[in-house]
Amino acid sequence: MNQLIVFCAKYLLILSLVLVAIFWLRLDSDNKKRFAVEAIVGGLLALLLAKIASHLISDPRPFISGHFTPLIPHANDNGFPSDHALITSFLAFLVWPFSRRVSLALLVIALTVSSARVAAGIHHPIDILGSFIIAAGAVLIVNELWKWWARRHKPTS
Repeated sequence: MNQLIVFCAKYLLILSLVLVAIFWLRLDSDNKKRFAVEAIVGGLLALLLAKIASHLISDPRPFISGHFTPLIPHANDNGFPSDHALITSFLAFLVWPFSRRVSLALLVIALTVSSARVAAGIHHPIDILGSFIIAAGAVLIVNELWKWWARRHKPTS
């Protein structure tokens, strides 16, 4: 069981990246452009918000506060927010406006990765929740910015 937890915690994120790349390749050219812009801008925004949050909220990793050895060797830095949860949830939320079905599959992966990181003893649930909130916020902001930009630059007839 521990090997499955470690695998999911460390490597399942790659499946999200591959699925999103395949999804992007299958989009039409207009949606491809929109998706790429939202992925880049939203991803940078999510990383910025996560960095700010990590300076505002200190949450020692469970293996530090609980004095046990985690399943995955890890630096004893701030656990808030979880980078793996941030990336996987960001990808799931990013796909939502384009495909609910693919987004839900990605959300299952994000929850699996996140649960495995908690089970491995390197994150608290609050680290995961914080990441999901930051990712959702970044996607909402960038999605609204895209809509605003599209309205302002609509071709005139």
